[in-house]
Amino acid sequence: MSSTAAPRRTALDALHRSLGATMTDFAGWDMPLRYGSERDEHLAVRTKAGLFDLSHMGEITVTGPEAAALLNYALVGNIASVGVGRARYTMICRADGGILDDLIVYRLADTEYMVVANASNAQIVLDSLVERAEGFDAVVRDDRDAYALLAVQGPESPGILASLTDADLDGLKYYAGLPGTVAGVPALIARTGYTGEDGFELFVAPGDAEKLWEALTEAGAPAGLIPCGLSCRDTLRLEAGMPLYGHELSTSLTPFDAGLGRVVKFEKDGDFVGRTALTAAAERAAAQPPRVLVGLVAEGRRVPRAGYSVVADGQVIGEITSGAPSPTLGRPIAMAYVDAAHSAPGTAGVGVDIRGSHEPYEVVALPFYKRRK
Repeated sequence: MSSTAAPRRTALDALHRSLGATMTDFAGWDMPLRYGSERDEHLAVRTKAGLFDLSHMGEITVTGPEAAALLNYALVGNIASVGVGRARYTMICRADGGILDDLIVYRLADTEYMVVANASNAQIVLDSLVERAEGFDAVVRDDRDAYALLAVQGPESPGILASLTDADLDGLKYYAGLPGTVAGVPALIARTGYTGEDGFELFVAPGDAEKLWEALTEAGAPAGLIPCGLSCRDTLRLEAGMPLYGHELSTSLTPFDAGLGRVVKFEKDGDFVGRTALTAAAERAAAQPPRVLVGLVAEGRRVPRAGYSVVADGQVIGEITSGAPSPTLGRPIAMAYVDAAHSAPGTAGVGVDIRGSHEPYEVVALPFYKRRK
């Protein structure tokens, strides 16, 4: 998409505007940033429930007798071992090991998978999968226009959704998906989440999105469900210590640099794109630990932003990747890559350079927030 092209609009665009949403251009899509107070939306998800439009995410379907073999070659994870109805977090890397995107892959049937990419990288992922599919008996299909994606997140979400479906939500495990009907609408019901709370994602036809949104709004009103925008989604995922592409993940980092080497499955059969480079990256990380992704909690009130330097003893020891005020903790927080020597929780003397002033921060283990089970 060129920079002059108008942003794409989701099937719920008119509804968002009718609710008074503040809209923003995000990865080429016009998306709701907030409807009212970002803090109220954040706390609703932590204590009750929030309803999100995530239709900007990129769905790519891979089908055919060698769909599993293609995905095993194209991605770093062992996708062939994913059972039907389950999902897996994985990554697609360049030949040099750099991360092109982090993904969730759902196995919908024996020879059918759905790859969900970040909006900003969906075209790159699609192009890469098409290129890597050469020689495999498999078809890669761009299904971004075939789906709208709604998410209900928060402790009240299971009860809200249960009132609208007879699907077996109790049996739906974390990182799984099953076909069902919600408020009369056919949907793929998934349970992956990006907020640190329990919740569900509903992949539906765009023409059904408004009906489903309104049904969820009505069913959720007694439980305190409110519409939520991308702004609180970011503070929720930051508190939960979840990486965001373009911040904690990039082509300049391998999964081992990002502390996510566990997603790379060297033991799977056959070659995969980046295997040689990632083998070397794993050996480097074992010999000399790279910078470590840590949490930082402010002692004061000044908010750190991505790109700010982390300092100790007058030396730069790392860089902020994400920072924001935390509604749950009541203080500014950040994630940062720092030198291994300064990565232990409680490390003294660590600060953030905020416009020339070294503000004191406490090093903590991630995540900042864990829900009660």
